[in-house]
Amino acid sequence: MPHPSPGTVLSFRPLWIHWGVWREGGSRGRRGLDFFITEIPEEVFTYSEANPMAFAAPRPDIYPYLLVNIGSGVSMVKVSGPQQYTRVSGSSLGGGTLWGLLSLLTQAKSFDEMLGMAECGDNTKVDMLVGDIYGGGYGKVGLKSSTIASSFGKVFKKKREGEAAAAEADGDGDGDGAEGAEGGEGAGGEKGPRFREEDISRSLLYAVSNNIGQIAYLVAQNHGLEHIYFGGSFIRGHRQTMNTLSYAIKFWSRGEQKAYFLRHEGYLGAVGAFLRRQPRNWGRRYSAGEEHGGRRVFTPAAAGAAAGAAVKE
Repeated sequence: MPHPSPGTVLSFRPLWIHWGVWREGGSRGRRGLDFFITEIPEEVFTYSEANPMAFAAPRPDIYPYLLVNIGSGVSMVKVSGPQQYTRVSGSSLGGGTLWGLLSLLTQAKSFDEMLGMAECGDNTKVDMLVGDIYGGGYGKVGLKSSTIASSFGKVFKKKREGEAAAAEADGDGDGDGAEGAEGGEGAGGEKGPRFREEDISRSLLYAVSNNIGQIAYLVAQNHGLEHIYFGGSFIRGHRQTMNTLSYAIKFWSRGEQKAYFLRHEGYLGAVGAFLRRQPRNWGRRYSAGEEHGGRRVFTPAAAGAAAGAAVKE
């Protein structure tokens, strides 16, 4: 994802946030988000392909809101005030799902490698689109031809077609006939179509992200919440993930709501823990994005040290 010029945005390596961080009803993550929203300038932003980082204007009253924390699984916390928060929903289909399935389906060794493959993939090779069914968009219900109708929906059909082509080639006595762009040896040595790992990665990333976005919107609707914040290291600053979550919220709300993201989405729990046991007379001084002494402040080392100290606490 494109970032603003150096000196305006802090960039840290996020940590996986598991449910263990959310002890005491999610107080640490909620406290950390409250701090980021109210104290750190240019922290909250929306994402679109046209404007990858559109910073949201500060709000005088931040409550209520829905915090969607995406780690191994997904937790959704309704925050009504400084000490009023409730875990209202969640899902077992989160970052751990993506990591686990892609570990089975690809040769990727790390989560970042999986996201890198998704960046280069083409999900239309494995996903069935609305256009594949209707030959174009389905305007009556507001569906574009590019809308995903079924994740991995093309796999079975292509696999059957590949197996039939391979069987026909074997019957003709031509052993090389199955070595086409769509045929040959598949995973596990089976004859059939070859599916690129990059395409599989992108399709699964879209499937998981779309599912989370739709659930988040429905939960927000059920509890009358307008603002939805997404955090946790599943996001990892990855543009396709943020774009999919943003699209899901915009689509289901008919453009009335937005998905909000954080520059430091991986540190909600760590900062919340730090604030819970902050040193005496401690207070925020200056942050990236603020003017001090005629220059723009940029202190990643100090901020990184504070986050590390919070983790040790």
